[in-house]
Amino acid sequence: MNAPFPMPAAATPAAAQDRLRVRLQSVRYVTRDIQLFEFVDPAGAPLPATTPGAHVDVHLANGITRSYSLIEADPAPGRYLVGVKRDPNSRGGSRYMHETLRVGAELTLSQPRNLFPLKEDAPHSVLFAGGIGITPILCMAGRLAALGAPFTLWYASRTRADLAFLPELARFGERVHLHVDEEAQSVLDMGAIVAAAPASTHFYCCGPAPMLAAYEAAAAGRAPETVHLERFGASAPVATGGDGFVVQLARSGVELRVPSGATILQVLNENGIAVDSSCEAGICGCCEVAVLEGEVEHRDEVLTAAQRASNKSMMVCCSRARCERLVLDL
Repeated sequence: MNAPFPMPAAATPAAAQDRLRVRLQSVRYVTRDIQLFEFVDPAGAPLPATTPGAHVDVHLANGITRSYSLIEADPAPGRYLVGVKRDPNSRGGSRYMHETLRVGAELTLSQPRNLFPLKEDAPHSVLFAGGIGITPILCMAGRLAALGAPFTLWYASRTRADLAFLPELARFGERVHLHVDEEAQSVLDMGAIVAAAPASTHFYCCGPAPMLAAYEAAAAGRAPETVHLERFGASAPVATGGDGFVVQLARSGVELRVPSGATILQVLNENGIAVDSSCEAGICGCCEVAVLEGEVEHRDEVLTAAQRASNKSMMVCCSRARCERLVLDL
């Protein structure tokens, strides 16, 4: 476990032939509305390497694809673990996982992708989690503990019943701090925690939108490269306005018009061109496509400033063209 993890290449869309066939080995209740799903290779072979902060896209039989963080990281994992919270407003993903998916079922996953990587050699790390956001944070804590690297973990929830993975967190001892809003009669004061940390500290946060907004405000004065977060949903509704443009698909030569008010993904789907997608809000990285020509107006929350400036890829669910024509590697 202490061996260096192979770092994954930049996120790219998972082609159908690169998907992993897995079997659901077990399901375990973690809290009243969170279940833990264990996936294994049907033949018992090791699965592709994972790193802390990575996620997989789960392709469900109802046609829905959803992205879930991996709870464990290993260079040669024998299983993938994902925690899924039953969303009362589910569009079919978490509801299907909880109510329909059964042990023994076989399904496909994407190759692991990491849009929330851990800087393992940071002098100190502070990890914040809210609710189901504990899943990637737990994985990071496990890796830091294995390395003997200094860290603290703050885990917040509205009620004590919503705290998940407490036995797993207990092994980290005093490095873990639990905060229950209902009992403290206040939300976690991330501003004070961030302010007390040395300038070289790296911060990580995964949780609901209000928590992420408070986190970004608390860390606003920190060096951007030390502030990391992962979202459950987009911070703002996806903007679809803008001038129309043409998308040329390099592999087939097909040209498609993307009108104002429509996304590239919608136009591709309407013309029978399959592209993996999940959130359709520019936060999961599932629909990333390589750009061969043209300038992109990036509207996602995945790519870094440097990646956007390179203009080598885009999220077709939300980003648009700043020019009359884009050429995509499709």
